[in-house]
Amino acid sequence: MKEKNKRSSKKNLVLRILAIILLIVGLILVFNGPIQNYFVKQNQTTTLKKLTKSQIEKNKNKKGMFDFSKVQDMDIAKVTKSRVKNTANAIGAIAIPKVKLYLPIMLGLSDDSLSTGGGTMRADQVMGKGNYPLAGHYMTSKGILFSPLEDTKIGQKVYLTDLKKVYVYKIYMKRIVDPTAVWLVNNTKNNIVTLITCADGGINRWAIRGNLIQTKKATTKNLSVFKLK
Repeated sequence: MKEKNKRSSKKNLVLRILAIILLIVGLILVFNGPIQNYFVKQNQTTTLKKLTKSQIEKNKNKKGMFDFSKVQDMDIAKVTKSRVKNTANAIGAIAIPKVKLYLPIMLGLSDDSLSTGGGTMRADQVMGKGNYPLAGHYMTSKGILFSPLEDTKIGQKVYLTDLKKVYVYKIYMKRIVDPTAVWLVNNTKNNIVTLITCADGGINRWAIRGNLIQTKKATTKNLSVFKLK
């Protein structure tokens, strides 16, 4: 009788452990999206708040990853790694106030970079000169990474800064393009900004372009548009 009770107790213990494991897995699945979005939001906000001129100059000299074919879908593991290690390299900031987009500009297209802000797409691109392309993940949660690009309109202003100067662009193009539209990354004679993110569930891409209309020295007043503090 005692042996039977022991076996029954062990069986109940195993069932309880399995129930707890299933509960934990269920909670992770339910809250995976919100947790990921929270970490991404923290990544982009913290990086913006810590942005300095010296940091930007140091990061500009680092080696970035510019192979777009290696860009993978974002998941909570990549976001958590970026949050913990903080290895992404910020080289500026971008703001589109009309759609509440405020992000750091990151060097290259690594997982850490794209889990934090908009990534540069060419090793030779220079802010304010020629084509300055940036790519970013589209998130279903509005206001995170490049998801606000979907709401932009022709005529709205895009602001870039390296904390030395502020570059003001005016959007003249917004269209959905095929993922193979590599011409968007090529340099141009005209000074423009190109912003790219996913569209149609990742099948296509949103492409937004703006002409440079003003360049001015960075001051406390005009840097306030980026919400750095």
